[in-house]
Amino acid sequence: MFYRQKLLLALLKSFGGQLTNNELQKYLFLYTQYNKDNPCYEFVPYKFGCYSFQSISDKFKLISLGYLKDTQGWMLSDSKKNHLSNLVNGEAKELKFFYEKYSPFKGRKLIQYIYRKYPYYAINSEIAEDILEPEEYANIKLLKEPRQGKLFTTIGYEGITIENYLNKLIKNDVRVLIDVRKNPISRKFGFSKTKLSNFCNNVGIGYEHIPKLGIISEKRTALNTSKDYENLFLNYKTVLSKEKESVTQLYNLYLKSDRIAITCFEKDHAMCHRTKIAEAVSGMAHDKLDIIHL
Repeated sequence: MFYRQKLLLALLKSFGGQLTNNELQKYLFLYTQYNKDNPCYEFVPYKFGCYSFQSISDKFKLISLGYLKDTQGWMLSDSKKNHLSNLVNGEAKELKFFYEKYSPFKGRKLIQYIYRKYPYYAINSEIAEDILEPEEYANIKLLKEPRQGKLFTTIGYEGITIENYLNKLIKNDVRVLIDVRKNPISRKFGFSKTKLSNFCNNVGIGYEHIPKLGIISEKRTALNTSKDYENLFLNYKTVLSKEKESVTQLYNLYLKSDRIAITCFEKDHAMCHRTKIAEAVSGMAHDKLDIIHL
């Protein structure tokens, strides 16, 4: 069991062993803000505010392990088990302090508190207008106003969570994510094609996959030196020269959507073929196209 899953169980135990989905997300979010030195989860702005996709995946895992009951909300299978004893470095004590501070916040009061203190997480909320005062809701709408101008950016997901990744897209007002992996499969949570597409759609970002712009995995083995990468990208130029239709498709998506990102795995864009794709699109553009790497 991962430590973050132990924390989930301990948090649930602190609040009596049972919470609704919305309550769990809100308390878990507040705890990550309360204990910033050790945030086990990250969040995105979602339909009812702050939301962690990873926590939901962990919920199903904990159900399969028998720690949680298979219910609509969150409920410990064994209400007598002391899950706080599994925490380390004084976190059990911190969690008790957290409970004393935030347990009085419930229902509408809990949501209002988060929306007012962390307004970014209310930008996609379906209930913000009802929860907040008119002037407060007006400020939320300002945060969600579309950015002016076009944007062509690239992003890799190496070393970051799906929530961190999505927040980068949201904060840059990326409207369509284009996946340029040949085979969009990943052992990293959230980044296989189906899940990534669903998560993007859930936060208002479109998703497209252009597999013909990818590099087959066999060619990405034994990349140990700068010369290896140089040879890889030299060969990839041949691929791009034969895939003008796919590059044009990408360029047209940019023209249609104004603000797009192309994505692959590598953190360093210089080590990823997405940079070469961006350069190919830039060479096709009628106007100057500035490439930004997130």
